[in-house]
Amino acid sequence: MTPNRLLPSSTDQRAKTRVTVLTITALLLIAGAVVAIWAGNRSSNDGGTGGGTADQAMTHVHGLGVDPADGMLYAATHNGLFRLPQGGPPQRVSELQQDTMGFTIAGPKHFLGSGHPDPQLADAPANLGLIESTDGGRSWRPLSLSGQVDFHSLEAKHGRVYGYSSTTGEFMVSTDRVSWQKRAPVVMADFSVSPALANELLATTEQGPVRSSDGGMTFTLIPGAPLLYFLDWVDHATVYAVDPQGRAFVSPDGGKTWEARAQLDSTPQATAVAGGRWYVATQTGVMVSTNGGQTFQVRTPLADR
Repeated sequence: MTPNRLLPSSTDQRAKTRVTVLTITALLLIAGAVVAIWAGNRSSNDGGTGGGTADQAMTHVHGLGVDPADGMLYAATHNGLFRLPQGGPPQRVSELQQDTMGFTIAGPKHFLGSGHPDPQLADAPANLGLIESTDGGRSWRPLSLSGQVDFHSLEAKHGRVYGYSSTTGEFMVSTDRVSWQKRAPVVMADFSVSPALANELLATTEQGPVRSSDGGMTFTLIPGAPLLYFLDWVDHATVYAVDPQGRAFVSPDGGKTWEARAQLDSTPQATAVAGGRWYVATQTGVMVSTNGGQTFQVRTPLADR
């Protein structure tokens, strides 16, 4: 799934511990706390490439996804989109170096994204809103919210697009990719929607993972759960997740309970699950597990910057 993210704070002032409103003070505290883990992870306007020759190296990864057309793994990064062939080096999809923050694969060669434009496109809006590619990432076109929203997390499921807007701190849902409904104002690091139920989703916050059973209108803290960073709802019951320190977790019951698995080498940056493989991008490379997180191996090293 992708992503940004530092685990934020949503203050519950009701007996049912519903996460509903985040104060400005909490947002400022979160911004400070995030520096240690997220400064690299989801910082967008950190200088870019500035114009000059294209940077061909794959550096910071914001999102991962597998194209069902051919099983190719893709990485959306701070400096463009890359194919990650098995056993080979990353391959830049095009010379476009947009900073793709939110990234999800909606179908064969059909990608959705958000973030910030190539630094060389001086007239492009600072926030891309929702953008779409139907040629495997070679070209993109705007769909909605151009100049208004930077989605840091996106998922396309159940005929809907779900997104977390980092610019407004809101969870949003669209059925046509043009008009959007604003839902709960909850600052989150990541979210994942149940493959079985369109209104059931989990999200990660600074207080811990939260659950929504009404499509993101309200969220409730999951008692006793570990602090998590990125997650992927794999099937009706199984959820994969990693915490901010890189510990893998698996839930066999839709997020109610969690089992610790392998420890990754560094802070996670993005995750994806497809074809029985669990991919996790870290500060050193893209890792893969084929045994549900019991062990991970390096699949694609990240450029040493």
